[in-house]
Amino acid sequence: MTDLKSSKSRLSRCRSVRPNRAVKGSFRKISNITGPTRTRSVDEGLATNLAQEPIKVTVIDLDDEMPPVFARDYDKDEDEKENPFKGMDLAMLLQLSDEELIEKFFPATDKSKLQDLKSTVDLLTSITFFRMKVLELASPPRASTVMQGCVKSCMEPTYHALYENCATEAGDDNSVKFWFDFLDYIMRVIEDDKNIYTPVLNQFPQELNVGNISAACLWNQYKNDLQGMLKEHAENPGARQSKNGVTEYMNLYFKVKGFYFKYIADLPEYKNSIPEFPAWFGGFVMEWLGENDEHSMDILRNAYLLDKDNNFPQTSEHTKFSNSVVDVFAKLNQALTLLKQMDCPNPEVAVDMMKRFSTTLNKVLLAYADMVQKDFIKFVDSEKLACILLNNIQQLRVQLEKIYKEMGGDDLDEESKRVLNNLQKKLNSVLDKLSSQFVTTLEPHIQEQTAKLGALLSKIKGTQVEPSQLGPDVDMVLVPLMDLLEGSLQRYAQQCEKTVLKYILKELWKLTIMNMEKMVVLPTMSDKALIKQLPNAKIGDVTKIMSHVKDVKGMSSVKEVMDIARDTERSLTPKQCTVLDAALDAIKECFHAGGQGLKKTFFEKSPELQSLKYALSLYTQTTEQLIKTFISTQRQQDQPSQDQPVGEISVQVDLFCNPTTGEQKVTVKIIAANDLRWQTTGVFKPFVEVHLVGPYLNDKKRKFATKTKNGKWDPKFNETFVFLLGNEGEPENYELMFQVKDYYVVREDRIVGVGVLQLSQVVAEGSLAQWVQLGRQLYIDETGLILLRILGQRQNDEIAKEFYKLKTDSRYESESVMTNSASSQQIRQ
Repeated sequence: MTDLKSSKSRLSRCRSVRPNRAVKGSFRKISNITGPTRTRSVDEGLATNLAQEPIKVTVIDLDDEMPPVFARDYDKDEDEKENPFKGMDLAMLLQLSDEELIEKFFPATDKSKLQDLKSTVDLLTSITFFRMKVLELASPPRASTVMQGCVKSCMEPTYHALYENCATEAGDDNSVKFWFDFLDYIMRVIEDDKNIYTPVLNQFPQELNVGNISAACLWNQYKNDLQGMLKEHAENPGARQSKNGVTEYMNLYFKVKGFYFKYIADLPEYKNSIPEFPAWFGGFVMEWLGENDEHSMDILRNAYLLDKDNNFPQTSEHTKFSNSVVDVFAKLNQALTLLKQMDCPNPEVAVDMMKRFSTTLNKVLLAYADMVQKDFIKFVDSEKLACILLNNIQQLRVQLEKIYKEMGGDDLDEESKRVLNNLQKKLNSVLDKLSSQFVTTLEPHIQEQTAKLGALLSKIKGTQVEPSQLGPDVDMVLVPLMDLLEGSLQRYAQQCEKTVLKYILKELWKLTIMNMEKMVVLPTMSDKALIKQLPNAKIGDVTKIMSHVKDVKGMSSVKEVMDIARDTERSLTPKQCTVLDAALDAIKECFHAGGQGLKKTFFEKSPELQSLKYALSLYTQTTEQLIKTFISTQRQQDQPSQDQPVGEISVQVDLFCNPTTGEQKVTVKIIAANDLRWQTTGVFKPFVEVHLVGPYLNDKKRKFATKTKNGKWDPKFNETFVFLLGNEGEPENYELMFQVKDYYVVREDRIVGVGVLQLSQVVAEGSLAQWVQLGRQLYIDETGLILLRILGQRQNDEIAKEFYKLKTDSRYESESVMTNSASSQQIRQ
């Protein structure tokens, strides 16, 4: 590291430079800038005479004898090639390369003396020409080269003189203030060289520019010392003397940057290079950004708490968000403005700055969003405050997008873009989550009006739909729901930003359509025994029975609740399906709001609407079609038996087909059961029921059962049964269901475990022997549940009722039985 305090010792060494060397000085009256005049060490006699007398250029006759002075100074020896000043008039060189002679004999304030300086250079040019033409020297030094050397030789002592003077005026050279003020000294010198000496020494406009040489030389010395100081302060914070912390280093950066682009950037040797100085300040900029993090977080907390105490007042009557958002972004934009003003010319350093600022944005905005999320539940019941908070999150997204563009947009480095894009996604998720929370508070009202819609729909009788009656029927059915939706949407449009409104509309749409499917199209099957108790039940009890009716405040009587409960047991007629389908179009138009709401493409892609439409379409399908669809889509029904087996049975299944008639039959041999996990207080009497399920079985035997085996947990059966399939369906559309039960005489038999074997597994070989795992119940996915709900509503269809019961039956387990069973399983395992 450069020892800054050694500059004074270097300066003292410069004072003793001998006059016959290339003495370094300055083209200015240095005493006005650098303090006391230094002790001279040169013989000024000849130089003084030349400066005091007018300079005369004598034309020399070639036949005359060479003047002694030239004979003395132009001896040709071996050193001539190495010393570009050798052979030049000593007096002239002393005047042009010693700063004290320059300031004494050619002061910047005396125009006549400056003209003498110009004449001296002209004389030097004439001498050079003389040596080349008269003396016929092969390569005499060019006058412009000599002058460049003279100017450069002046700069180092000038720098040290300025350094000493600045240290006297500004104080310790280890302080940031010193280096800040030092540039002012340097700039004054460069300005003199540019404005005074450059126009005077203009004999070589393409080769000599005193101002440029002065700037380059002084900058080279300054930057080396500055870099050393900054490095020391970065590595050793204890060495700092800054009173204003890292802010002083930021101010120094702007000072250095301004100097560089004013005096250095356009110099030939720097024009195509990347400046070094931004990298020296990188650590201090990062430190400043770190402090800015904490300051921004303080402003965030204070602004939010103030907002909260005042019920989140809007910034003006024309805005829909509150003051805290404005305060947060005022600070963030201030920091970004400073970074942009830095206009860092070093691309790598600029990238590092933007990366760091990206983390600041991420930290501050996510902190704000987190505070809103924690408090949202407190304000969600207040429609106005909830909307303001949602608007605040949206305003974070809007302002983040603006800052992203200000930072460079798509031209940002990949890391910064990744951080900011992820931040935008996280804010989107927050807005989505809060919108869902807000809309969820409306669910009881949605369910209440949807229940009324279902009740009105059930009153539509008949099978044929008259075109003239469709519109009135739709309007009549939608009255309760549309009253709620239109009033709510109008208020939201007034209180919410447009984007927030769309988020709310999307969540409200999902909630509305899902409740229509759950309550009108595919209502949950209620327990028959509980329905019988409805006349003596309280309203609260009814709502527990009917999980889809959570708020019955709008119901006029228990009878109305009972009517709706009974309606859930009914299937929709084709006419009702047509009316409901037309009602969906009217609801879509309500949410579209003439283009101000949701786009029509949103409805086309809505999974909730597709599910509802699919459910409606299933009403037109026969029971055989529904069962075939169920079997073809439910390929993982045995998953519970794999995860938590309660036993297994060994079966042999053979498939036969009559080649003449196409009649098909299946023989099923129940060989044995093993590891039946069951606890009972009486005698265990296991037996196996086997069911054939599939289409076209109305007139065929569909169930067989083995004999009971008393007290056996691994009974042997060896019983064979034959099922006739007929020739209407393919074997892939059928499956065998096995239920191991515990036989009881006086009450219903209890299921030990259930298993399933699809005949598609048998088709390839025609025969299959395997152990079928038993589980507590079957696994049925969402598609299967929709099919079961429709089949379950067909109370007059025995095949549908039987299929529904088989697929929903599960192992009987009381709490005590489950505990004992678990203990026995551990013992057996």
